[in-house]
Amino acid sequence: MIINTPDDLSTSPVMRYLSLILDEAMHHGGFFKATPKGNLPTKLVKHASALLPEFAVSQYHAHLSISEFAGRNEEAFNALHYTRILAEAAGIIYRRSGHYHVKKAAQKQYQTHGLHCFFLPMLEAAVTKYNWGYLDGWPEEVDLRTFWLFMLWRLQYHGSADQLANEVATAFPDFVGELPAEEHFPPMRLLSILIESRFIERFLQFWGFVTIDPKRIFAGAPVSRMVDRQPLLAQAFEFSSD
Repeated sequence: MIINTPDDLSTSPVMRYLSLILDEAMHHGGFFKATPKGNLPTKLVKHASALLPEFAVSQYHAHLSISEFAGRNEEAFNALHYTRILAEAAGIIYRRSGHYHVKKAAQKQYQTHGLHCFFLPMLEAAVTKYNWGYLDGWPEEVDLRTFWLFMLWRLQYHGSADQLANEVATAFPDFVGELPAEEHFPPMRLLSILIESRFIERFLQFWGFVTIDPKRIFAGAPVSRMVDRQPLLAQAFEFSSD
């Protein structure tokens, strides 16, 4: 498997939000003031929210009040909050004395190579450093990151979240056997929920690799959990056909 940096990152929410953060800092000498709570400033949040119509996921997020791709502040804007955390984990930005700073080396990289030079460091942070359970209330000890390439390979092939859960269970039975069992969420049900929430929605969809309809019931019947694979997915991840 080869990971490429796509030529056009304009359809990736994470990378577009990162560009807003970097541009805001560069416009003010490499840093900008954080809110009293340590979050990104309201003006930047507003600009990030305004980008939603440009992303494929906007077809499912007409109501901004419940969208993870818009919000009145960073705390109400999960995709932007995720991006800021990744940028810190990747060593691109840091917070000190009430301000967010872009590291000197990152400033030089951005000026010389543009946004593309941060695609791979941000992706590495997403799959090795970021806690996938951070934004939900499910058991944090369930770590899907170990299987992210396997899941990506299978999902890129068939696009079915339901089938993906079955394939993970078949390929990694010991992992499924260690999942906590609850009355209303047996292991397979929990696995399906976590794959869709942590891997598909709050990883692949945040990055613009896929979209998935959040509607689970239509006309009283369950909706098939299919993902819409975006061009960015095949551009970034190239699996061998051998």
